[in-house]
Amino acid sequence: MNDKPSIPAKDVDWRDRLSPEQFRVAREGGTEPAFTGCYWDHHEPGLYRCVCCGEALFRSGEKFDSGSGWPSYWQPTDEAAVRTIEDHSHGMRRIEARCTRCDAHLGHVFPDGPPPTGLRYCINSASLDFEADDSI
Repeated sequence: MNDKPSIPAKDVDWRDRLSPEQFRVAREGGTEPAFTGCYWDHHEPGLYRCVCCGEALFRSGEKFDSGSGWPSYWQPTDEAAVRTIEDHSHGMRRIEARCTRCDAHLGHVFPDGPPPTGLRYCINSASLDFEADDSI
């Protein structure tokens, strides 16, 4: 049995399912202001899931304090959970992170993270749901 939510096909369905801020960030590619999201300074053990489809994206054990004001992780739960694409918006070249399952905008990936990957997945809290788990 698949306990993941179905993936809406239309924006109107996403708007019914998400808060206005979640919709703006996850479905329209927005960014929340630094140091404002509910998970940037969150330290409870558990799993961070896609706010849109429930896909497992990041574990608390891979989260680190980057000083950026957004939740930061050095790797996703599985390489297949997060896809990356080049983003040339705002006159910059960046690597955008998206949920592979539902194509939600998560944030961006930068090459200034800690070992062992050297990556910093800089993710918007509005794109995440948290599931507490003391075993993680």
